[in-house]
Amino acid sequence: MTEAAATRIAEPLVLGIETSCDETGVGIVRGRTLLANAIASSMDEHARYGGVIPEVAARAHLEAMTPTIERALADAGVELSELDAIAVTCGPGLAGALMVGVAAAKALAVSLGKPLYAVNHLVGHVGADLLRSDPERPDQLRPAVGDVGELELPTIALLVSGGHTSLLLVRDLVGDVEMLGETIDDAAGEAFDKVARLLGLPYPGGPQIDRVAADGDPNAIRFPRGLTHPKDLARHRYDFSFSGLKTSVARWVEKRESAGEEIPVADVAASFREAVADVLLTKALAACADLGVPRLLLGGGVVANARVRELAAERAAAAGVQLRVPPLSLCTDNGAMIASLGAQLVAAGHAPSGLAFGADSTLPVDNVQIR
Repeated sequence: MTEAAATRIAEPLVLGIETSCDETGVGIVRGRTLLANAIASSMDEHARYGGVIPEVAARAHLEAMTPTIERALADAGVELSELDAIAVTCGPGLAGALMVGVAAAKALAVSLGKPLYAVNHLVGHVGADLLRSDPERPDQLRPAVGDVGELELPTIALLVSGGHTSLLLVRDLVGDVEMLGETIDDAAGEAFDKVARLLGLPYPGGPQIDRVAADGDPNAIRFPRGLTHPKDLARHRYDFSFSGLKTSVARWVEKRESAGEEIPVADVAASFREAVADVLLTKALAACADLGVPRLLLGGGVVANARVRELAAERAAAAGVQLRVPPLSLCTDNGAMIASLGAQLVAAGHAPSGLAFGADSTLPVDNVQIR
């Protein structure tokens, strides 16, 4: 395949591949219509170690890639030859995992003679909000939270997962995305995993803490809110830090254990969850106010947390900010969001990426597409 010139297609049929962490995602979209969202997760393999092991993730992607592509094609009812383009996550993420997806996408593009788009994983999460159900299969995709029509730009996007906690200003999905702030240590999802381990809960920690916290008092313990003091806001207004919060929970638990006291796991979980949700929404809504953008989009696996969604709805409504949350099936890492971003690039007439690019584990968010 040679580097093709830009071709503008209004409703391109695009297959997207996502392998930035531990889920092999292959999605197929036609313009903004979701046709397939096939995912193979290696989470059970990583649970033995209490976290994602990069080498294990990469091998799992190798094993899952072909059957996941085949499942997506079957679900969509299309043939490879019908595709207008291939899109793939080229970063950020785990280097070895990214390489598997990039290699698979290049192989498909070369063998089919199709244009290839190497796109940014984080911006893909924003692209997920554009997707709507196939009219012939209306139950395939549940309505999004705050689904009040098309996504308006600019918007503030808060992306929260096991590997990323990022606050973005999205002026143009395919050409103007700015990083406002990000975590300076642990991502929120990592903090959930580590605190769950402290409390004797299994991996992954997010769903477990969410489950246990439902029976706890979120005001039982006042855990710290990182980077929210005036002295911190001067340098880190939109940045996040969860390492201190994790350490505070650990010290609290250790002190009770040393005193021979029973640990109120539900209260600790609820109080920790409240601290995380509080910081996330305080920073995000501050960005909305500071920049005059009355729109907030949430994405990433941590958005599945019930309290994060609940608090987001409460505070956004109070601030007069329109809240959007894609369907939960599209919040976690998936190939459909990558296909969606690829389709937008094709529709906007952007030239494909060619074959010279490689995986970039630290790809900056303002680089929406690698050429």
